[in-house]
Amino acid sequence: MTTYRTLGRTGVKVSPLTLGAMNFGARGNPDHEDGIEIIHRALDAGINVIDTADVYAQGESEQIVGRALAGGRRDEVFLATKFHGRMGDNPHHEGNSRRWIVKAVENSLRRLNTDHIDLYQAHRPDESADFEETIGALTDLVRQGKIRYFGTSVHSPAQIVEGQWTAERRGFLRPVSEQIPYSLLIRSNEREVLPLAQKYGLGVLTYGPLAAGWLSGRYRAGARQPESYRKDWIPDRYDIAAPHNADKLAAAEALATLAEEAGLPLVHLSVAFALNHPAVSSVIIGPRTREHLDTYLGALDVRLTAALLDRIDEIVPPGHVFHLRDTGALPPSVSVSAQRRRHSSASSS
Repeated sequence: MTTYRTLGRTGVKVSPLTLGAMNFGARGNPDHEDGIEIIHRALDAGINVIDTADVYAQGESEQIVGRALAGGRRDEVFLATKFHGRMGDNPHHEGNSRRWIVKAVENSLRRLNTDHIDLYQAHRPDESADFEETIGALTDLVRQGKIRYFGTSVHSPAQIVEGQWTAERRGFLRPVSEQIPYSLLIRSNEREVLPLAQKYGLGVLTYGPLAAGWLSGRYRAGARQPESYRKDWIPDRYDIAAPHNADKLAAAEALATLAEEAGLPLVHLSVAFALNHPAVSSVIIGPRTREHLDTYLGALDVRLTAALLDRIDEIVPPGHVFHLRDTGALPPSVSVSAQRRRHSSASSS
């Protein structure tokens, strides 16, 4: 029997695992019927949260989820989706402006074949949009009945606090959740985001418990480079031969060895670790196949001892991250040179 958790202070009961739908559609598993079957198997196993986004396969993921929930299964699910990323070629069809939010939600409602979204999330911050405008628009959508709650994803600690402060100052509803990467290899959010979530009573949905494949068991010292679209897409983060990935590979190897010594699959150790943090409401899993789903489900029976957690801390210290980009999208203060360099208007002679 599934033991449910509460999403922050909303009172909503959520399963420890959330079914992430990013891999449904052209980007992952293009077989719609297969995706629908995976969703049904997850619901039958007690998962009651599905997380998707409009940008996943440009709406295809939402369509698959909508088809899977047709026929009476919608009420079983706390349905979450996200807005922000570019949809198509129209420059107006992206971001966190009121103009786009009110259009994006209608598009998602149509694709999901539902009259409301339970949790509508800003997929990333938008430096060009006033946070007050974003929260105001989302508050209006709650009052119109189109969404029940709203939250953020990969926002900085300062932005999370700003969201709470803006809502209080302007009399808006407040964001109730934050979605972040969190795993054995990506622990930076233990520094501020997870404590902030506890302080403000925010629900936390974490993604990437396998660190985008690094904890799948395929990244081992001395092994060949695993086949993955990520190596070609983001080579600096996934090339095991790159010198700056040496420490990460060594940690993955040590964690795989630790899992073997504990008699656990590395996948189970990884998911159980993310579930163990007291601020985490639910861990998002992203299976592409039914076999992947069954493997993830096995982690629910794992309980980590204090001694095992201490061993993990010795391999990857609390708060540590190996690659800055593993924390999510970098803010402009880091990624945009004009925001961190004082340029002279005249060349030196």
